[in-house]
Amino acid sequence: MSMVTLGSTGICVNKNGFGALPVQRVTKEDAVYLLRKAYDGGIRFFDTARAYSDSEEKLGAAFEGMREKVFISTKTMAKDVEGFWKDLETSLSLLKTDYIDIYQFHNPSFCPKPGDGTGLYEAMLEAKAQGKIRHIGITNHRMSVAEEIIESGLYETLQFPFCYLATDREKALVQGCKEKNIGFIAMKALSGGLITNSAAAYAFEDQYDNVLPIWGVQREKELDEFLSYIACPPAMTDEIKTIIEKDQKELSGNFCRGCGYCMPCPAGIEINTCARMSLLLRRSPSANQLTERGQAMMKKIEGCLHCGACMKKCPYGLNTPKLLEENYEDYKNVLAGKTLV
Repeated sequence: MSMVTLGSTGICVNKNGFGALPVQRVTKEDAVYLLRKAYDGGIRFFDTARAYSDSEEKLGAAFEGMREKVFISTKTMAKDVEGFWKDLETSLSLLKTDYIDIYQFHNPSFCPKPGDGTGLYEAMLEAKAQGKIRHIGITNHRMSVAEEIIESGLYETLQFPFCYLATDREKALVQGCKEKNIGFIAMKALSGGLITNSAAAYAFEDQYDNVLPIWGVQREKELDEFLSYIACPPAMTDEIKTIIEKDQKELSGNFCRGCGYCMPCPAGIEINTCARMSLLLRRSPSANQLTERGQAMMKKIEGCLHCGACMKKCPYGLNTPKLLEENYEDYKNVLAGKTLV
């Protein structure tokens, strides 16, 4: 079993965190079943957010009466102090708890600091003093903000995308957190579904002793894979190295990570799926994408307003309208029976 300690928090769990964003897509009954099965199988760290619709409510139902046996992190997207306290009280109520292990600012466009005029960091300190939160964390998708977060020394954990497609600059974030004793929580360890070999994904993460990956779980078969890695963690074999090298070549460069921060689109385009359709067609059975719903979804690209709103919000600086056009062209070709090269 591989264990990881999240920096100065002292939270020590096995290297399988449960990402609870996907459970908002299943029934409450199914979500509670998955969450409890995860616990029974050895998972102890569960990550959710106020923005994940009813995810917090489902965690609250699953762990009522056994709160002290798990670690729960959640997030606020509040822009001011009033919103901060409203989100915190709502989260505590839905999670059926009187404390949150790690409370995180959810992908802010800046690094909240004392005296910055927002009062947000001061609110975090007050919440911690009141015992409503135990540790102060932050999530981000912006490299420059993440670097500032580490340099500030104000946060006990950083949650950032990290997978085997990571650049040297992203790997430097992990090292920076280690040097500053900041816990590193790796989101999107499967790159939003583009990485299809979970054993390879796990073996990569396992090379970093200060990284806790959180796996987004929606189906029981997905959960079973990660539970099996608790007893038998996949090793970095030559076979897995080959898989990783192949994916790195295929998925290098500018591609949509599917984070969804460009949404909503004023033209109704499901950007975080449509902008990576070409890769989905190449890496999974194309029939899954060529349904009537899939065709209707992709056709909306024709109504793109070229307003540039998605580009301004993309944390990776992608030319999203161009990506949409390229992916739509590939989609139409596959729909016509052509093979993508």
